[in-house]
Amino acid sequence: MRKRIAILGSTGSIGTQALEVIHQHPDYFSAEVLSAQNNAKLLVEQAKIFRPDTVVITNEDHYQSVFDALDPLDIKVFAGKESLSQVTEMNSIDVVLNALVGYAALKPTLHAIEYGKTLAMANKETFAVAGQLVTQKAKEKNAVILPVDSEHSAIYQCLQGEAGNPVEKIYLTASGGPFRTYNKQEIEQATPDDALKHPNWEMGCKITIDSASLMNKGLEVIEAKWLFGLKPSQIDVIIHPQSIIHSMVQFTDGSMKAQMGLPDMKLPIQYAFSYPGRIENNFERFNFADFPELTFQQPRRDVFRNLNLAYRALEKAGNMPCIMNAANEIVVSSFLKKRVGFLQMSDVVEKAMETIVFIPNPGYEDLVETDQETRAKTIQWVKSLTKTT
Repeated sequence: MRKRIAILGSTGSIGTQALEVIHQHPDYFSAEVLSAQNNAKLLVEQAKIFRPDTVVITNEDHYQSVFDALDPLDIKVFAGKESLSQVTEMNSIDVVLNALVGYAALKPTLHAIEYGKTLAMANKETFAVAGQLVTQKAKEKNAVILPVDSEHSAIYQCLQGEAGNPVEKIYLTASGGPFRTYNKQEIEQATPDDALKHPNWEMGCKITIDSASLMNKGLEVIEAKWLFGLKPSQIDVIIHPQSIIHSMVQFTDGSMKAQMGLPDMKLPIQYAFSYPGRIENNFERFNFADFPELTFQQPRRDVFRNLNLAYRALEKAGNMPCIMNAANEIVVSSFLKKRVGFLQMSDVVEKAMETIVFIPNPGYEDLVETDQETRAKTIQWVKSLTKTT
């Protein structure tokens, strides 16, 4: 039977690649639900091609145009953020791909888990904000969470067949981003255009900036803790500029497993969709002759301080990762608008972590309030920075 997929964020980088996977394998997968925030034009185009049962446009200003285009095709159209959560209840959905960006993914994730859905997770901020809450709820509801991030998919694949074999450490690989070889002075002068030139991956703006600052890797460290039940000391980060080894697992006997392949997000997306099986595809294959050297180096934590901030947030726990994530989302948006410098982003995130009230055991409402308070104060701090510069 075909697996029916709900793609939350179908017009983004992960969402469009997920549709490529579905297009290549119409006998295995179908698009049951598509959603977008603002890109109504592309959402309509996708819906006309894939003919889902339902689409959601979360920006209600675009509802009428989407409805007018799709109603003649008998495609249901809903609008608003609440609809994004409610569609995950549909009995006709087998897998929910959460490809939303940032904190906005949390509520639909929890809603999908409440209804016992299999989640293909491409949103790491959910785990940063509420990792304990999400994993506990998934256990209670017997909901399966399959990682889509290439690094966590790699770890997940390396752990197959290893039930009962203790993990000593995992290594999350990072390309190092566009500034891997830059000195600190050069990075201080970096523009948004510079930061968006990722050497290996094609991603959305937010995740590309996070990759350049290593915040993306910090968020992945937190995600790995919750996905795989690890201590912070069991999670290491290594720079691997070629992005061929996507991550590694070291077991207690010293043996290591690595998952390799060309940097192509369609592969982990397909793996999550087809799990526990693998299906044939026509993706480009890795050729050892094209990569005579695979190199590794330690991240420069003194310059790319976000990685240290993420470990600090993970050690502190409570609502600290939520504070870090909310502040980071604001400073990334501000950097893209040239309102804050590249290295200043870490300064502002650290200030938020030192200033916002710490809650050791937050509930969902505590996390919502923490997120709102952090965003409001971070916006003010960015404004004050702009005035002084």
